[in-house]
Order: sequence, then C-alpha cells, then structure tokens
Amino acid sequence: MTTRERVHSVFAGGQPDRLPNLEFGYWETTLQRWHAEGLPGTITTNAGAERYFNLEGTTIFAELPVINGLHPRFPRTVLEERGDKTLILDDEGNTCEVLADDSSMPRYVSFGLQTREDWERLKAERLDPETPGRIGDLLTAASEAKASGMPVFVHVGSLYGWLRNWMGVEEFSCALMTDRDWVEEMMEHLTVLTLTMLERVLPVTPVDLAWWWEDMCYNRGSLMSPGLFRELMVPRYARITRLLRKHGVTTNILDCDGSIHQLVPYWLEAGINCMFPLEVAHTDAFLLRKEYGDRLLLLGGVDKRALIGGKESIDRELERLVPLVRSGRFIPCVDHRVPADVSLEDYRYYLRKKEQLLSVR
Repeated sequence: MTTRERVHSVFAGGQPDRLPNLEFGYWETTLQRWHAEGLPGTITTNAGAERYFNLEGTTIFAELPVINGLHPRFPRTVLEERGDKTLILDDEGNTCEVLADDSSMPRYVSFGLQTREDWERLKAERLDPETPGRIGDLLTAASEAKASGMPVFVHVGSLYGWLRNWMGVEEFSCALMTDRDWVEEMMEHLTVLTLTMLERVLPVTPVDLAWWWEDMCYNRGSLMSPGLFRELMVPRYARITRLLRKHGVTTNILDCDGSIHQLVPYWLEAGINCMFPLEVAHTDAFLLRKEYGDRLLLLGGVDKRALIGGKESIDRELERLVPLVRSGRFIPCVDHRVPADVSLEDYRYYLRKKEQLLSVR
C-alpha cells in the first residue's frame, strides 16, 4: 500500500498492511548532536533526516503550494547583537530576542499588531487574498504527491493562533473582553481569506486532508474560555469545513499543543475531527478515545520524554500504546519535534521498536 492508502484506511477504520511510519521532525540542535554521533553532516533538514531514517512523508504529508495567512511575510531583520542573543524583527512583524542558535522560544519585546490602524495596514498589505503569488503550481504538486504515494493536504489556517502571534497572549486576551467587535472583525477576515483560497484550489486539485494550526492551549487547558471559543470560532470553522466536505475533504487535522480536552468537543462540533500531536504531558489520548470513540481521529501521542529516558523507557511507552493502536483510527508518532536530549542510538532503537507497533492488529 502507499502512504496515502494507509492514511485513508486508518482514518476510515480499516486494516492497512501496517500503520504509516510518520514522524514530525527534529530540532536543529538535535541534528547537530546527532552529527557528532554518526548522522552524516549532510543531513541538516527534517526532510533529509526522514529520508535517511527511511520514514514515510516529509514532515507529515505533502503540502499544496497555497499561502494562507500573511503574504508577503515581514523580512526577518537583525536589529541588535546582544552577546549570545540577538534582537530581531521576525517574519510576523514582532520584535523579539532570540538565542543565536534558535534553540529556545523567543522573548517578545513588542508585537506588530497593537491598534486598529495596525490591523487595517496588515489587512491591506499582507492579508489580501488578491495578492499575487498566493497559489503555486497546484497540478504539478498534486501530480508529484500522487506519483510518490503521499496524501495531499492544504493548510486552512488559524483564527486564534495567528492573532495571538501578532498581538501577544495578553493583548489578545484583553481585546476579547474589551473590544469583541474588533476580534470578530479580524476572525471574520481570516475566515473569508481561507474560504477564498479554498474556493480557488478545491475545484482544481484533489485534496486528501485539511491542516489547521491553533496553538491555543497551555498545560492546564485553553487560553480562551470554551464559551467564547464556541461563540466566536465554531461557526466560522464550520463554514470552512462545509466547503471542504462539499469537495470530498472529510479529514481535518488540528495542530494544537498543551491540554486540549476542553476544546475537543467544540472542534468536533465544527467538523474538525483529528487531533495532533497529542502532547502526552498534558493530553490523554486514551481518555479522548473513551469520550469520543470513532468520531475522533488521533495522530501523534508518543511521549518525547520517553525517548530521553532510554531503551527501557521507550519499550514501556510503545507497549502503553498497543491498546490505542488496536482501537483503530490512530497513527503514532512523537508528540512534537524530537528534542536534543535524545541520543541517535536511542532514536534508532525507537524506530526499530516502533516498526513492531505499526504492525499490531
């Protein structure tokens, strides 16, 4: 079977020859460590590492050349060197301090979207669906994916995550309470932008999956009240999933870290039915399966911390997941990028042991 056939079979509750052998990539510092442990120095990208390890996919499936969201992005500009740190203007228009090797999250100094005037400028200059260059060569991309046996996905964006990135958690949270009309206006524009892009793409190119990004949960739950989430976002999501469904796209993968339990029922209500990466420290995939059954598709769920713990820890983690694999509609992979705490030897061991899990019936 091809990867595409396996993915469709798993998510439909079928019995493929085995589960797809997918992973979500590696931090740059991880690859750097592995170079000292035997990984060829020419392997410097996630795609290169996945080919080297004989994995399926190029960091989760084949993406159509469709630019949703900011276009053009801001030019990344170095503002000041501060020893081992650098002050930059990032590609989303924010001023932040980063470590020279980008090995940690940035420290934000100021955000680019602070006022309605900022929004009007951003909307006109970087969120206009008519801006040239948003859609690339769809037919070639789809043809190449088909030839390689890969499922094709289209990125359908974000309503909370993008705005949080552009405004900051604190300012966006305040805006939800003090200027709800403005928040709705911004969310509505992002919804229309996504719908406009999909209306141009879906009649032309077969699509297997839709991919959403909404990092809006922390270790204890949602960064936005579930009530507001349901009011502001679920109806807008539903307009997008209805259009996708009209064109045969019924698998909607939602990328959100942290504890997602509060929001899963509302994502399902909106037609978003696959949760990723199921960060084990905060989200219990077994509980999600118990609560939502076959309606919910699962992708991820292998605890990255177990790989840090060595071979016995890896064995325990993969044995833990056997019942979830047997329950169906689940594709296991590490629950975020593999961290630099994991040795190359232990990662190779994980991949060998994982192959046995992929064949569990």
